Amino acid sequence: MKFHNPLNRFLLPAILIIGLSTSGRADVPVPKITPPLQVMLDHVSSNSLKGHLSFIASDALEGRGTPSRGLDLAAEYIAAQFRRAGLEPAGDDGYFQTAPAPAVRGAEPAPDAKPVKVRNVIGILRGTDPVLKDTYVLVTAHYDHLGKRVINMVDTIFNGANDDGSGTVSVMEIAGALASMKEKPKRSIVFMTFFGEERGLLGSRYYGKNPVFPIAKTIADLNLEQIGRTDDFEGPQVAAASMTGFDFTDLGPIFQAAGKAVGIVVSKRSPMSDNYFGRSDNQALADQGVPAHTLCVAYEYPDYHQATDHWEKVDYDNMARVDRMVALGLWMLANSASEPKWNTENPKTMRYVDAWKTHHPK
Repeated sequence: MKFHNPLNRFLLPAILIIGLSTSGRADVPVPKITPPLQVMLDHVSSNSLKGHLSFIASDALEGRGTPSRGLDLAAEYIAAQFRRAGLEPAGDDGYFQTAPAPAVRGAEPAPDAKPVKVRNVIGILRGTDPVLKDTYVLVTAHYDHLGKRVINMVDTIFNGANDDGSGTVSVMEIAGALASMKEKPKRSIVFMTFFGEERGLLGSRYYGKNPVFPIAKTIADLNLEQIGRTDDFEGPQVAAASMTGFDFTDLGPIFQAAGKAVGIVVSKRSPMSDNYFGRSDNQALADQGVPAHTLCVAYEYPDYHQATDHWEKVDYDNMARVDRMVALGLWMLANSASEPKWNTENPKTMRYVDAWKTHHPK
């Protein structure tokens, strides 16, 4: 995150519950956790998250700068986890959407140089409804960080455990949970991690201009950022999460209802919610008219963009609870007959409403 600036009877109760409005004030009933849904939620493991993050944020990956060997290693690891979950690859090269070097400012190789390549990592859980399977719900995170920097004449690694290793491993864990269900959702769910957020949303902006799945068929994006740490400067954020631009669309109430079912309070934290809307990868999708938000636990915390943002400082039990909420909310959204809408009563959404109309002409 940029600090500076007809389904089986068991599933029916959990999915036919969403009444969406254009005002962002829909009242969504709390879903019933059926046995199949409980098994899915139990798939999310704090120990699994810890295992993933202790690698993604290890010194071996040298801070995952864009571009770098560490970033490439992270991409391969993420692709391996998507493969393990059984997701279909959705890139131009297996699970990878490869961007040319000019997509990264300052990364053009010398004439005699390891052409530079940077990659978004994309897997898809195909939907089952004959019509809705060709519509897409995105869950995203950025897997890059700041890399290595020289401080006091010493090479220092910025591991980026919370920013945004926590979001990255959550995308992997949620993918495994949802893919484990015998009854797949109606809509397709796309799991994607972006390169280059820390260099100006490069990966998400590249995807927005070169979408793998049609923007007109992409109904929502939930981006995950900084969800591992609970030690926010405003006070501990335990069993709590916030969405940026909370009332810009009617997605918020869906995840609020999912949160109530699993013990997570999802809210709008003012003024952070609106102020941070444009500071992560959801912005690139919103610019294309896709209802998109970032979900966050701690907006501002010790070690932000510091070399001390280590995996040992993450609250893994809390992160697992948040990820269960996200998984349940995605399941609800992917099984809803209704699509999310921008809140046309909020003047801050006008540019996004106009972008949406561009992709959805009458």
